[in-house]
Amino acid sequence: MRVAVVTESFLPQVNGVTNTVRKVVDHLRRTGHQALIIAPGPGPADYEGVPVVRVRSVGMPGYRSFPIGLPDASVERALADFDPDVVHLASPIALGAVGLRAARRLGLPTVAIYQTDIAGFARHYKIRADLLTSAWVGRLHRRVDRTLVPSGTSYAQLEAMGVENLHLWRRGVSLDLFGPGRRSEELHHAWAPEGETVVGYVGRLAPEKQVRRLAEVARLPGVKVVVVGDGPDRAALQRMIPDAVFTGMLGGEELATAFATLDLFVHPGESETFCQTVQEAQASGVPVVAVAAGGPLDLVDHGRTGMLYDPRAAGALTQVVATLVDDLDLRQTMAARALTEVAQRTWTTVVDQLVDVHYPAVLRRPRASSAAA
Repeated sequence: MRVAVVTESFLPQVNGVTNTVRKVVDHLRRTGHQALIIAPGPGPADYEGVPVVRVRSVGMPGYRSFPIGLPDASVERALADFDPDVVHLASPIALGAVGLRAARRLGLPTVAIYQTDIAGFARHYKIRADLLTSAWVGRLHRRVDRTLVPSGTSYAQLEAMGVENLHLWRRGVSLDLFGPGRRSEELHHAWAPEGETVVGYVGRLAPEKQVRRLAEVARLPGVKVVVVGDGPDRAALQRMIPDAVFTGMLGGEELATAFATLDLFVHPGESETFCQTVQEAQASGVPVVAVAAGGPLDLVDHGRTGMLYDPRAAGALTQVVATLVDDLDLRQTMAARALTEVAQRTWTTVVDQLVDVHYPAVLRRPRASSAAA
């Protein structure tokens, strides 16, 4: 197949949308399909041999290093020249809308991946446009041929907007990278020389992630907070949690080692449509505490594969973390159960669903191999 991926974010930006696009394109390339990436610039014009068409962009208000794609005639030209079987819209908002319009003009089928709660994103950045953005997102997804959502919460959210042809499509996890065997006792000692329980967060340091909630966790006796990642909130968080370890952004084996070396992983953000880092912690053999909202509701079976807490209840996060810090057996039991479940969620299985089920469902012309046969 020929698949054009129009994405709201790509390298050098590192986030959930970028990582998912990379995994999809990697698998397409390995299995003999052809791909094209259209992304906001600036950035590399090639990814592992796959061309990347860069379009005009502007920095997002409050987060200038995050580019937002602008209307650009090069999008339609690139799609027309590539002549894809399907246009894959990754978390369409701005550039995705341009790609959708171009695809409709060219008569190309579309599959959209809902991955960002843009209304929640706007609220955290104090952009008073949550109702407007919700209406925009609903309109976009009502115009695509098929929308894939990562969780039950996302399904209900879009269904309430009148979006039809919704299908559940989760994310995979790199089991060849993340695993309990990556744990480093040397690193653990460097983080917590007094033998403290290491409670960590991994991800972007941005307002919508609500990492500031870890300040209350840091006050628990015998706890050392470790924050892995970077973003616009880093300086403020370092002032707020001065005793925490901030590693900066990590990738590859360094990231996998950091994950596995945590004693407890916490994700406090309420605006997650999925929450990939929960899966990566589970694959690393680390027990998880997550907010009882959004994507984590599908990933954490409370009391069995992790713990959920009510973000509206004062002190709820601290109480849950304190319980697990004091109960090593419970942490180990939950981590083992979660590891067993996440072991079935490979990226190969997940991307094969795109190629075998979701892309063919929207095709309006025979695939080349079928026509040849």
